[in-house]
Amino acid sequence: MGIGRKGKLKTNKGAAKRLRMTKSGLFKKRNAGRQHILGKKTRKRKRQLRKDGYLSLIDAKRIRRLLPYGTH
Repeated sequence: MGIGRKGKLKTNKGAAKRLRMTKSGLFKKRNAGRQHILGKKTRKRKRQLRKDGYLSLIDAKRIRRLLPYGTH
């Protein structure tokens, strides 16, 4: 980098793979707990885990630093 130039911000790839930003600025995520050991979980619980979850606004504020250019 030369004099008078700012560096580019790096995207956190782990966060980029797990989260998607909505138009309203919230982050959408997949719920944990759906991979294995499903026999002991109720049908209702497994059905609810299928739906995507959203991060809270407080968490979203922190995640924006990890994803400076957003995600598609």
